[in-house]
Amino acid sequence: MAHGRKIAVIGLGYVGLPVAAAFARAGVPVVGFDINAERIAELKSGLDRTREVEAEDLALPALTYTGDPAALRTSDFYIVTVPTPIDTARRPDLGAMLGASKTVGGVLKRGDIVVYESTVYPGACEEDCVPVLEAVSGLKAGSDFTVGYSPERINPGDKQHRFETIMKVVSAQDAATLDIVAEVYGSVVTAGIHRAPSIKVAEAAKVIENTQRDLNIAFMNELSAVFATLGIDTGDVLAAAGTKWNFLKYEPGLVGGHCIGVDPYYLTYRAEKAGYHPEIILAGRRINDAMAERVANECMRILLQRGSANPTVTILGMTFKENVPDIRNTKVVDIVLALSKVGIAVQVHDPIALPEEAAHEYQITLTPFDRLKPADAVILAVAHRDYVSGGWPLIGGLLKGGQGVVLDVKSKLDRAQRPKEIDLWRL
Repeated sequence: MAHGRKIAVIGLGYVGLPVAAAFARAGVPVVGFDINAERIAELKSGLDRTREVEAEDLALPALTYTGDPAALRTSDFYIVTVPTPIDTARRPDLGAMLGASKTVGGVLKRGDIVVYESTVYPGACEEDCVPVLEAVSGLKAGSDFTVGYSPERINPGDKQHRFETIMKVVSAQDAATLDIVAEVYGSVVTAGIHRAPSIKVAEAAKVIENTQRDLNIAFMNELSAVFATLGIDTGDVLAAAGTKWNFLKYEPGLVGGHCIGVDPYYLTYRAEKAGYHPEIILAGRRINDAMAERVANECMRILLQRGSANPTVTILGMTFKENVPDIRNTKVVDIVLALSKVGIAVQVHDPIALPEEAAHEYQITLTPFDRLKPADAVILAVAHRDYVSGGWPLIGGLLKGGQGVVLDVKSKLDRAQRPKEIDLWRL
């Protein structure tokens, strides 16, 4: 390629692997690095547990996988795509990002460029990561090497909006580096490049993208509570309001995952550190964080009304999003905990979540579909393709004698086809 840069991608998860594959498809040699030896072994064998990259792309000759930092020494353009979660106190956890900075710092040379893609608060790259790069490498940022930021916009499970087809925001410490970063990404991204005037601006732009979505969903979730109180179906209201050309079409639901349910806390953390207390953002977070408990409470209320003794509840879906195996920060766990806390027997099924991950991360044992016991209630928590296509025959077949209650969190089941023996609750 014209830019002549030797690329290394640090972190081969939902973001990094598609980025590495995109450059490899264009014929650019790419070193893909990850500290997870099992992940590297799987990718070498042609398996991507995230289901984001096809087997033929995993085997591209331009793409190599390694867990050895020394293999990064031949590169001069490092793209860091590691997770940036929050801790138990809902504060930013930059551990992976700082660890990646140490790794890159150990192989950094004069003239190299380090570009971060992970979601952070404004100032994190220059204030938190650059000092690590300098300390480990012994080099000076801005003169010996330079840094850029290009926020990731990967949407897991979305086959239409891919790395190459999403407008790419780029930023850098200086104009010369910005030109190179724009050229490198522009060699594979067909949707265009937007040059942000500074790294902080690009960081802020990324963190508000998901914060905006979080707030809009929080508004829908609050509306659903209001309409439930008034005896109105939220879906019907949104369908009517949605006929106006400028009505924003958001829906109520559980807000988990590694982006929307996390990124707002990065912004609020930095704002409070600067002396400003954000109110609307945190209010939206409180509403969305409480949705799982609301679903559990509604389930318990309906079971009590029905007089169900020693009830069993089946939860369909464990992942944070439909048709994606990612269970990070899934709010389904909160439903399980709320029900289990009052002694309700809960069984969870998911057709694509990895059982070993569910057991390791949440101590939840996924039940195979054919081993699910007849239940008093079924919570359709995640609208996986298998569940929606199975419809009422599949859902109703999980209830004791075909009778009971179904809680359709995403309102995907056809109400007109509901068997009269089944009570339906929709968010």
